[in-house]
Amino acid sequence: MAVSVNLDAVLDPEFQNSQLVDLVNAPVSALSGVSEEEAEGLRLAFGIVTIRDLADNQFIRAAVAIKEMAEAAQSVG
Repeated sequence: MAVSVNLDAVLDPEFQNSQLVDLVNAPVSALSGVSEEEAEGLRLAFGIVTIRDLADNQFIRAAVAIKEMAEAAQSVG
C-alpha cells in the first residue's frame, strides 16, 4: 500500500517532492528552519548528518519520551 503525506511545511522547497524513502537519507538541513551551520553543529556535537540520524539519536528519543510521559502525567493528575 502506498503512503502519501504532505510534508511541505517541514521541508525546504528542494526536498518537497522527495519520496519518504529518500528523505530519511537527506541532510538534516533539508528540514525547514535548519541552516547549514546548525546542521554542521549537529554533526559535530552528535554525529547527526541525515534525517535518519536525527530520528535515531538517543538524546532526541529520550527528550521526546520525557516530554510525552510528562504530558501523560499532567493529563492524569
